[in-house]
This record gives sequence, C-alpha cells and structure tokens, in this order.
Amino acid sequence: MSADIKQLRTRIKSVDSTLHLTKAMGLVASSKIRRATEAMAKAKEFSQALTETVALLSTYEECRKSPYMAVRDSGRTRLLVVAGDRGLAGGYNANVFRLMREFPEANVVPVGKRACDRFGGDLRPAEEFSYATAREIAAAACRDFAEQTIDRFGVVYTRYHSMMSQEATVLWLLPLERAAEKSAASAIFEPDAITVLNTAIPEYVAGVLVACVKESFASEVAARRVAMDSAGKNAQEMIDRLGLQYNRARQGAITQEITEIVAGSNA
Repeated sequence: MSADIKQLRTRIKSVDSTLHLTKAMGLVASSKIRRATEAMAKAKEFSQALTETVALLSTYEECRKSPYMAVRDSGRTRLLVVAGDRGLAGGYNANVFRLMREFPEANVVPVGKRACDRFGGDLRPAEEFSYATAREIAAAACRDFAEQTIDRFGVVYTRYHSMMSQEATVLWLLPLERAAEKSAASAIFEPDAITVLNTAIPEYVAGVLVACVKESFASEVAARRVAMDSAGKNAQEMIDRLGLQYNRARQGAITQEITEIVAGSNA
C-alpha cells in the first residue's frame, strides 16, 4: 500500500510540473499573439498592394512576353516551406510536413527551425524572418526561373483563419498567372508595362513571402496557445484524478494500520 502511495505522489509531482510548463508556454504565446497578428496584418496589406499592381500589369498583352509568365512543365519545383521555430503547437508542424508529401522531388528553402531540421539548409527562424532575407530568396528564385533552372516557385505556409483554425496550404508565385481583365484601364506605365512588370516581380515575390511567413508565425503562436490551454486542462484533470486516488489509498493505509493495531491489542 505504501508503494502505491509513493508512486501516486511521484506521478502527481510529475503532472504538476507539466502543468506549470504548459501554463508558462501558454502565457508566452499569449504575450506574442497581439504583436504577431499586427505584423501579419501589416505584411498582408503591403503584399495585397503589390499583388494588385502585378495583377494589373499582367493583363497587358505585351506582358505575355515576360519570362515570369512562361509556363513550363518539367517538374522542377522550388518551395519555400514555413514551419515552426518550436514544437508543442498541436498539429501545426505536422500539417505542413504532411502537405509536403505531395512534393517529394521539390527543392526546398526552409524557414523555421523545425523546417530547417527536417530539410536541412541555412537556419532561418520564422520569428526573425526579415524583408532583406525575403528579397534574397525572391531574387534567386526569379533569376533561376527566368534562366529556366526551375519551372515553378511557391510557398508552403499556414493560413490564419482564427485563433482556433489554421490551415496548411501552398501558394504558387511563379509562373505569374494572367489576371482575367484590366481593373484600371487608364493606368499608364513608363517606359512600358513589361519593363515595369519585370522590375516589380522580385519585389512582389519578396512581399508575398514576408506576408506568408508572418501569417505562419501568427498561426504557430495561436496553435501553441490553444494546445497549451488544452494540455493545461488535461493536466489539471489528471491531477484531480490522481489526488482522489492518492487520498483513497492514504485513507485505506490508515484504516489498515488501525485494524492491525486493534487486532494486535485483542490478541
């Protein structure tokens, strides 16, 4: 009986330690949520402005000659893959890696410590991802696409729907798709539309990459907050159950000792 009590006490201490850890990680995630969502909103606003400009340029007939609109199908794919800097975020990292199973032959540019651990390459923490890094990656992708070294370039990231809902998805950036129709027919580009388009594409790709990484990081923080809240509740429920078992075992041990004392006194 004493062995059971000792084992239960050890388990309660272990689960209590886990509870403190989940609470601490939950608090850290909570402190980052507002900052992460604000950064995501600003990056998406900038990305949207670039996207609208490039979409307008793509409607011009002369822009069809741009090397960035050339459609090829040789299977040479490059993907920037955004995963988390840490674990304990529910299915956040697993969902990204599951999606990557659809592109087993892709050349991967990892962002986030977990992605770098899985795919190798230079360490690029998602939380510290900068526009300068995005421009470097975008410039290399645009150059290789124009030189026909790769046939398409995209980003695998996690789309933020809400605190409770995030979705791993892929967004293709190159080749550039032609928009259905002009939204601003009066726009005039100097010296001409195709020159402006070719100049704008690397900046457009960099802007979208930054927005995707910021959105992924906000998704990671939200997923970790939810996961830690859930883990904390489960740990507390387990402590309550173990506490009940401990009290019953302790009461049983006391009852047994009293019974043995009474039996000994009557002998």
